[in-house]
Amino acid sequence: MSSDAVVKSEAVNEPVNTGRRRFLTISTAVVGAIGAGYVAVPFLGSWMPSKKALAAGAPVEADIAKLEMGQAIKVEWRGKSVIIIRRGEDVIARLAEIEEKLHDPKSELETQQPEYALNQHRSIKKEYLVLLSWCTHLGCSPTYTPEVRADWQGGFICPCHGSKFDMAGRVYKSMPAPSNMIVPPYQYLTDTRVLIGVDQGVEA
Repeated sequence: MSSDAVVKSEAVNEPVNTGRRRFLTISTAVVGAIGAGYVAVPFLGSWMPSKKALAAGAPVEADIAKLEMGQAIKVEWRGKSVIIIRRGEDVIARLAEIEEKLHDPKSELETQQPEYALNQHRSIKKEYLVLLSWCTHLGCSPTYTPEVRADWQGGFICPCHGSKFDMAGRVYKSMPAPSNMIVPPYQYLTDTRVLIGVDQGVEA
């Protein structure tokens, strides 16, 4: 028998190193799992909406705890500015006094508005007004102008084409804007926290 044959015979009869084989098997499985993870994460991620998309349509919470009478705050919802105003009893009382000057004082021409936008003060709670800061003419942002003058009871004035709205966002007659400012869907989480984007309904 040749020396080569002896060497081959000895190699075949060597005991199997099970520890090494187990290590190689586990290592291969781990590397494969990591590779599959790198492939799966972008794939599954492509099914998920982007952060920008979520932010665009997600409800937005606003804290009104520090809002004083006459003050306003703005938050962004769906790419638009939402203004929240705290109105005093004198402001609310004046809403009835100017109805004859308004195009749609009772919001009877409104179509896609929540039910609580159809009352005189156009809000769930009389004290707080929630509106899209958006002119219904061409989408400019009306300026909040609460100062009362002889010919002005406070409200909003569009800087683009001069449309005027009262302190409930109702448009005056003969203005470029065809309808009242929009009341978005919203609800109260607490007395001082408003969630914009989720419809609550009318508060009793």
